[in-house]
Amino acid sequence: MRLALFVPAYNLGNFLRRLVLPPEMARWSLTTLREKLVKIGARLTRHARQLILQMAEVAIPRELFGQILSGIRRLTPVPT
Repeated sequence: MRLALFVPAYNLGNFLRRLVLPPEMARWSLTTLREKLVKIGARLTRHARQLILQMAEVAIPRELFGQILSGIRRLTPVPT
């Protein structure tokens, strides 16, 4: 069962790595991506109808995180 879960997770991670990540991060391994993007501590706060994600810049610089988010936004389907 674990293998049946790991294969789609690996394929999804590899797919997103190729389409979304900036060129300087495209060669990172999936383990490095997991440690720097998923396994980091962050705080989600709400101010004046905004959700703010506060995370340490030690893991990944703000500019790179912004590039990743804009790459994810480009993946959204266009309504027909």
